[in-house]
Amino acid sequence: MALKHIPQRTCIVCRAVRAKRELVRVVHTPADRVEADATGKKAGRGAYLCRARECWEIVLSARGRLEHALKLEVAIRLEDLALLREFAATLPPRDSVIATPINETK
Repeated sequence: MALKHIPQRTCIVCRAVRAKRELVRVVHTPADRVEADATGKKAGRGAYLCRARECWEIVLSARGRLEHALKLEVAIRLEDLALLREFAATLPPRDSVIATPINETK
């Protein structure tokens, strides 16, 4: 029996390659908005980030980094940045994102 192919994506900040479902997609929608896409199915150009708060803080503080990844010609709207920052604040720090061994005993 063949194993099912699991799509891989790369975080635009830390360059970690992970299963697509382990990352969060940021999408530039046809309505010219930039938003977090937890489902990964919204229409538009996307870029992927880890579910670690640090990666989000880095990309949101570095001017032009997210714009470059999304191939935008203008800066992201301030209200979109505010919503992305709110989303980032709900994410856990990197230490808790690292997978724990399956056989770990408590």
